[in-house]
Amino acid sequence: MNKSKNQQLIGHLLALFTIIVWGTTFIATKLLLTDFSPIHIMLMRFTLAYVVLFILKPKPLFVNVKTEAQFALLGLFGCTLYFLTENNALTYTYAANVSIIVASAPILTALLVHLFHKEEKVDRNNIYGFLIAFLGVAMVVFNGTVVLKLNPKGDILSLLSAFTWAMYSLLQIPLLKRFDAVLLTRRVMLWGFITVLPVALISGKPIDFTPLLHNGTELFCILFLGIIGSGICYVTWNLATRRLGVVITSNYIYINPFVTMVTAALVLHERVTWMGVAGAVLIICGVIFSDRGKAKK
Repeated sequence: MNKSKNQQLIGHLLALFTIIVWGTTFIATKLLLTDFSPIHIMLMRFTLAYVVLFILKPKPLFVNVKTEAQFALLGLFGCTLYFLTENNALTYTYAANVSIIVASAPILTALLVHLFHKEEKVDRNNIYGFLIAFLGVAMVVFNGTVVLKLNPKGDILSLLSAFTWAMYSLLQIPLLKRFDAVLLTRRVMLWGFITVLPVALISGKPIDFTPLLHNGTELFCILFLGIIGSGICYVTWNLATRRLGVVITSNYIYINPFVTMVTAALVLHERVTWMGVAGAVLIICGVIFSDRGKAKK
């Protein structure tokens, strides 16, 4: 195996690891929502992520005003706006709607990259892969219960959530080439905390840490979300993107609902049907098919 193929294999493994973890974070968040608001969970996640990454690499990062503004936009789009729109969408519409619409993030990412970035273009294989994987996502989300009702407010928020992640993916391209992945992620988490803090202050409700002291499950969940889900996985996602490109890496987002479905079955004892399994197969086929164009090049 030559060096290029080896780097691509590492990229695929990093992306797969990241998306498996992110697929399980939904369950951890669901367990925490019993005692904490979405905003408080975000604050704790970003804080833990920053502290862990600072411990891993305490090297200071000095940048000019323009670059700092780029980091601020990454924190705003990839952390604060993404989680705010997704969590609020869940309060207005069905989880199935949110899952399917947010799963359009790879398509929106590919479109933005195709329009604004010369190095990555969308080919026919990418488009076919998108369609196959998206059909698989729909089957996994429905999982044998076909209930889809439009709710304009919730569905628009879901679409905004997908768009904010697509913007994050586009904006990080030039910075991935200039900065170490840990330092980049650490600064993004800092700006995620800074941009969500005003929202938390406006809500006027302080964080009560008491449940974490008396509930080992919730303590594990917040540590898992902050250290692994936000800290480590944003780093591994950036490393995967550096090796595979934004378009191919984003395709792994399609696997997210399948991982959530399996985790929910194991932890929450939710039912898995043939439709969910068939959808998982389509997702994997779609991701592989979308990567074929790049592999040939």
